[in-house]
Amino acid sequence: MSETSVSLLQRLQGTSDEESWQRLEAIYSPLIRGWLHRDAKLDVNDADDVVQDVMSVVIRRINGFNRQRTGSFRAWLKSITVNCLRKFYKKRRQATSGGSDLAELLNQLEDPGSLFSSIWDREHDEHVMKQILNALRTEFTENTWRAFTLTALEGRSPDDAAGLLGISVNAVFVARSRVMSRLKQEAAGLID
Repeated sequence: MSETSVSLLQRLQGTSDEESWQRLEAIYSPLIRGWLHRDAKLDVNDADDVVQDVMSVVIRRINGFNRQRTGSFRAWLKSITVNCLRKFYKKRRQATSGGSDLAELLNQLEDPGSLFSSIWDREHDEHVMKQILNALRTEFTENTWRAFTLTALEGRSPDDAAGLLGISVNAVFVARSRVMSRLKQEAAGLID
C-alpha cells in the first residue's frame, strides 16, 4: 500500500496508477459480488459480469465523483451497482418492474432510508474497514499493531494494553495514534 497521505479516491482521481486501481478492485469487487450473489440471487458468472460492469463505470466516471455534489462514495457506488443490475436484467429481458422481488430489492436499495439500504451501508463500511486494516497491518511493528488493536478494536484501556505489551502507556497512545492516522488517510472518502 502506498504510504502517501493522499486517499485512494484522490489517487484515482489524480494521477491514478495500476496499484490504486487494483486496490479499489480488491476492496470493492468481493463486496459487490457477495451482495449480488446473496441478495440479488445471481449465480457466480452473472455476478462476475455485473461486478465487471460496475467497476468499468467506476473507472470511467471516477473523475466526476465529487462528494459535495454526488454524496458519499458508498452511495455513489450503490447507485452504479443498482443501475448496472437493472441493465443486466433488462438485457436478459427479465422484468424488473411491478411486484417482482428484484424490483422491490432495487427500490429498497435506492431508498437511503430503507432497512435494506442501511444494511448495505453497514456491510460496506465493515468490509472496507476490514480490507484497509488488513492492508495497513504490514506497515507497523507487532507491538504498534497490538497496541492499536487492543485499545481501538478490543476496547481495552491504555493501561491494560501497556501492561500486556510491556511498554509505557505513552507508547500505547503513540502507537494507536500512528495507526489511526494512517487509517484515516486510507479511509478518507471511502467510509463516512
